[in-house]
Amino acid sequence: MRLLSGASASRLPFLARARPRCVSRYSSASACRAASSSAAPVGDGGARKPWLFVGLGNPGKMYQRTRHNVGFEMIDAIAETEGVSLSSMQFKAMIGKGRIGDVPIMLAKPQTFMNASGESVGQLVSYFKIPLNQVVVMYDDLDLPFAKLRLLPKGGHGGHNGMRSIINHLKQNRDFPRLRIGIGRPPGKMDPANFVLKPFTKKEQEELDFTFHRGLEAIRIMALEGFNKSATFVNTAQSSEMLNR
Repeated sequence: MRLLSGASASRLPFLARARPRCVSRYSSASACRAASSSAAPVGDGGARKPWLFVGLGNPGKMYQRTRHNVGFEMIDAIAETEGVSLSSMQFKAMIGKGRIGDVPIMLAKPQTFMNASGESVGQLVSYFKIPLNQVVVMYDDLDLPFAKLRLLPKGGHGGHNGMRSIINHLKQNRDFPRLRIGIGRPPGKMDPANFVLKPFTKKEQEELDFTFHRGLEAIRIMALEGFNKSATFVNTAQSSEMLNR
């Protein structure tokens, strides 16, 4: 999966690595600092539990820049902007660890292929003892209009096989957040299974780049100020206006 670096990063000037990570565009620096001190629960040993952000997709060059891999692309955008290296293979996933402000985060791209994503996610959650309300899964959604986002605190799999696998490996527990990334419905009578593996046009990819920027802001707000503020940003009509300011 391509990283947003080099020429890709220059196409996305708003994804600036030098930007102070403890400051959100949508709150004051003092509010960010206050939020970052309490955003992540503290474990028994005194260390904060990280947020685990998981992007779903299929590994391999043939699947790059296809609709089914927008979860991978969202993770790549976070990694590039927050300076996280996805260089470690652990529990069948490419993972990277870093921080947003003072809040620890872990990024993961399962390499099991989409339909077995739960094999990786279940092991990561269990080994690192991450609370399910801090496990955020990002994936493509046929039922959302193209390039739209929806952030929910819990729910079912909605027919998505990657999510179905994750729920199965979490012992049917559905109480974890998910960021749904709209890819729209297939045209005409096209088989959805074929549609999700189609690559994006140049125009579609440009539109998605702005969607990833909005998703990145949502992740920053979530880590620093909590899930509810992030969901308000993503799910209200005002958020698209804020993006263009």
